[in-house]
Amino acid sequence: MNTFVFVFYRQAFATMFLAPLAFFFERKSVPPLSFVTFIKIFMLSLFGVTLSLNLNGIALSYTSATLAAATTASLPAITFFFALFLGMESLTVKSIQGTAKLLGITVCMGGVITLALYKGPLLKLPLCLHLHHHQNIPGHVSGGSTSWLKGCVLMVTSNILWGLWLVLQGRVLKVYPSKLYFTTLHCLLSSIQSFVIAIAVERDISAWKLGWNLRLVAVIYCGFIVTGVAYYLQSWVIEKRGPVFLSMFTPLSLFFTILSSAVLLCEIISLGSILGGLLLITGLYCVLWGKNREEKNANDEKTEQHHEDDAVCK
Repeated sequence: MNTFVFVFYRQAFATMFLAPLAFFFERKSVPPLSFVTFIKIFMLSLFGVTLSLNLNGIALSYTSATLAAATTASLPAITFFFALFLGMESLTVKSIQGTAKLLGITVCMGGVITLALYKGPLLKLPLCLHLHHHQNIPGHVSGGSTSWLKGCVLMVTSNILWGLWLVLQGRVLKVYPSKLYFTTLHCLLSSIQSFVIAIAVERDISAWKLGWNLRLVAVIYCGFIVTGVAYYLQSWVIEKRGPVFLSMFTPLSLFFTILSSAVLLCEIISLGSILGGLLLITGLYCVLWGKNREEKNANDEKTEQHHEDDAVCK
């Protein structure tokens, strides 16, 4: 399926899923939408959703789902870098926490370089050996190094846009706090933008047809479950336990993707993908550990200050 067409259908189905929910739950509390805020949401949708998803789809055709999941594990580090650059985060290198965060970012970058430049031996699961022997499976890792490197660059660029989107949308949500309407508007604008890109690239009508096949299943799953249900569940977890707790589970996507790709798709996995993914996960946990320690120390300082103020008052 054409990736540009797939992205359009995914966002369109997500809009159809979210729009009734937004109207039913938040129609009485939705704030007014100014023209400036609309332009901000439009640009966020263009770069953080439309371009990010389309670049991700192109990169998948050059690499593999395993590499996509591995680079996604570096998203918290990328997001932290942008937050640091925009003054939303702090980094004290002299402290243990700051050193851990800096080390984590460095290790994450090492993981990205490993994924891009090193493949190593190919790993095949015993379940799929009969398929590898009897047919020529177009494993992504067998492609040329130029295509693999191009896919890695596109994948990292997609994650950079996604990370910047996560940071900037926090500022927009301060002036437009209706999360469900905000997400629905994101999907609607992204659907229009994705349609313009897809119709410019793919003019064949047959490529746009959805029958009772895997295409329809993939579009419904990504539109309803990934964008609709998963985004809501993530917001719920962040509200209950915070974003750090949610980010701790991001690397699990790499494990499930490797397992699913190997078993369901019989995808050939390279040793470089495994090593690069492990480096990304290690760097990620260093960043999260440092950030968690900083938040804990900040809370302890607030508690001590509160106790000192109480003592002075008495």
